[in-house]
Parts: sequence; structure tokens; C-alpha cells
Amino acid sequence: MNASVAIQVLPGVAGDDEVIRIVDEVIAYIKSTGLSCYVGPCETAIEGDYDELMDIVKECQLIAVRAGAPSVSAYIKVSYKPEGDVLTIDKKVTKHHQ
Repeated sequence: MNASVAIQVLPGVAGDDEVIRIVDEVIAYIKSTGLSCYVGPCETAIEGDYDELMDIVKECQLIAVRAGAPSVSAYIKVSYKPEGDVLTIDKKVTKHHQ
């Protein structure tokens, strides 16, 4: 696992219920990839291979548009270590959620 990505998808729609509906579709897609992920209140963290994660980031925006968002903004943080492993989600947050 050479990369970790945190993504926040903000669909350009009116109303909290519609935002939540579209973001839930994006989160369902992320979970369907089978990669380790952690859903937080403002972003979702995913860990895996860098190239695979970049494809997932792209697909998240497309899913939001297909779900009805006329526009979408995404805020992304990437941790990448080409020769080795990045810190895992578990190492970063488990101690705070016991």
C-alpha cells in the first residue's frame, strides 16, 4: 500500500438532503472497491495503490454528476510513498476511537 487519499466531494446542489443523497452514492462506490476506507464527517480516507486511488478519485466526481449534481467540487489530500508503505488508517485513528 503505497498511497492514502482523503477525498471530500461537494456536489453543487441545493439542500442538505440532496447533498447527503449524492455523497452517500459516492461513499457507497468507495466502499464497493473493497479497499480499506474510513468515512469521517468531512472526508473519506482510502488506502491502496496510487494509480488505483487516482482512478477512484476521478470516478467519485463522475458518480456525483450521474447522481444529479450539475457540478461537483472535490478536495483531495494524497500521501504517496513510491518505495514502501504509507501510514495506515488504523495507525492514524484507531487509538482515538476505542
